[in-house]
Amino acid sequence: MVKTEKVIITGIKNNSKYNHKNSSIKELAELVKSVDGTVVGEITQSLKNPTTHYLGKGKINQLIELRDKIKFDTVICNDELSPSQQRNLEKELAPIKVIDRTALILDLFAKNARTKEGKLQVELAQHQYLLPRIAGQWSHLERLGGGIGTRGPGETQIETDRRLIRNRIKTIKDQIEKVRKHRKNYRKNRLRSGYLTASIIGYTNSGKSQLLNTLTNSKIESKNRLFSTLDPTTRRLSNKYKLNNKLLLSDTVGFIDKLPTTLVAAFRATLEEIEDSNLIIHVLDVSDKELSKKFETSNKILKDLGYDKKPTIIVLNKIDKLKDYHKNINQIDINQNSNIIGISALKKINIEDLIIKLSYITDQIR
Repeated sequence: MVKTEKVIITGIKNNSKYNHKNSSIKELAELVKSVDGTVVGEITQSLKNPTTHYLGKGKINQLIELRDKIKFDTVICNDELSPSQQRNLEKELAPIKVIDRTALILDLFAKNARTKEGKLQVELAQHQYLLPRIAGQWSHLERLGGGIGTRGPGETQIETDRRLIRNRIKTIKDQIEKVRKHRKNYRKNRLRSGYLTASIIGYTNSGKSQLLNTLTNSKIESKNRLFSTLDPTTRRLSNKYKLNNKLLLSDTVGFIDKLPTTLVAAFRATLEEIEDSNLIIHVLDVSDKELSKKFETSNKILKDLGYDKKPTIIVLNKIDKLKDYHKNINQIDINQNSNIIGISALKKINIEDLIIKLSYITDQIR
């Protein structure tokens, strides 16, 4: 039986760069749960600027006390640490492992990747994340204190490792480029066949895969967990729905707050499905208490990618969980010209109304 890691989660709040609300820490806890870890403690600190150890001395001492008291294995910080911050914190907390939010998300992506393409994209992101941190893997040489005996082998080995990683990154990028070309040709063939495409996007765990299953009569894995679906899937709209145009629907990787830039870059081939789509179906969990924040996060990512000008249907999913879901709509700032509809993908509520909106928009696109 695999041992479950005991984890302390930490975060900084109340400044412009490291601005965390309770929701961000709660999301970090959910990420830990998704990789089968157990959160045994939480430490947050208000700081104008992060220290060279990320946290202040008092909080580090608190972690040391907890280390000796409850015997946890790992500290996970709710931001991307610089290589020096990570090394400094690890020195203070030895032998406790220290990782950051980015490393945790990368680990979760690696766990959930199923296809060769997905695994390549995750490996690329992992190597890009590791490259500036490779010196930390040789920290055991620092005990020699510099000077005689510290020149040569260690430094050479670090450079060797860096070269190997760079070579592997180049190889993976070449392989992913082949995937991009294949996807591009596939999209051209779909266009020649008269198909329109809709990308289903949204915050992770909003019900995108369930909606795809409902609209296409598929049986794609759908779990109530963050990033349970990683690899993109494209299916044809079920024939039982009367639509004037032939339509393909693509499920995409879920968005999340502070999505690592290495992941965005690595998943460029996947995200191009959104770029080439004719319209976007933006799925939101209307029962989520953080509905407004997650809507803003998804919109920001779309805007950063340059996909925010496409025709969009905003789908408020999981209305079966609320007596009056209309009250929650007021939480989000929606353009008056946007198409918006409340549904339950699981209970198949208002699906026909969604098809009517899809028919109207696809007719306009044609």
